[in-house]
Amino acid sequence: MRYFIELSYFGKAYHGWQNQPNAISVQQMIEESLSKVLRNKIEITGAGRTDAGVHAKQMFAHFDFTEKLDEEILVYKLNSMLPKDIAIANIFEVTEDAHARFDAVSRSYAYQIIQKKSAFEFGNSWFVNQELDIEKMNEASDVLLNYKDFKSFSKTRTDVKTFDCDITEAKWISEEDHLIFTISADRFLRNMVRAIVGTLVEIGQNKYPVAHMKEVIESKDRSIAGASVPAHGLYLTGITYPDSIFKMNGE
Repeated sequence: MRYFIELSYFGKAYHGWQNQPNAISVQQMIEESLSKVLRNKIEITGAGRTDAGVHAKQMFAHFDFTEKLDEEILVYKLNSMLPKDIAIANIFEVTEDAHARFDAVSRSYAYQIIQKKSAFEFGNSWFVNQELDIEKMNEASDVLLNYKDFKSFSKTRTDVKTFDCDITEAKWISEEDHLIFTISADRFLRNMVRAIVGTLVEIGQNKYPVAHMKEVIESKDRSIAGASVPAHGLYLTGITYPDSIFKMNGE
């Protein structure tokens, strides 16, 4: 039987989602706890991988187990064992071939900037002590919707077969002292969101005109884009799946 885990985590203490040989990851913490509770070695497959320091408000992973589970009790036991910065929201059975990564049809991220120094938000937002032109940043964000190839925003060393992504939303909103960038797509390249935000901030600082975004994308050159912004301001906020993978009424 295949099960999905819905979870969230604050990424500061972890070297990203994926298992690492010499560092603690979120995946490792969950696998160790699951294995103890179920008294079997359990391996999980995540919907993607977040870099060190990145947070997730909603993440999914799947695992297989031969017996029918009491999902509510399992959630309770896992939350009792896991550290405070990892929380299990739900566990539910899915179809046998459902895949947390490959069946995801959309992913959403948010990047949070604060423009007033805060003693409480230094670990979850990027402090930018400069005026930013949000109107220009939104004009440049709209340019993203006209393209598919985002090689300019990808890590240079990568084994992906295509740099194509279908971005369906990209916009900035202002909330009190915060600027929040939200972006949704069918898939994302490694480091893509942080590189996009870095480029947009440079435009917002009036270092470049809005047309610079078009030049960056069409160059397909990572060195032309802005620097990657700090990981601690980035959140994976949502993942959507087709209804076909969910088991209805236990069927």
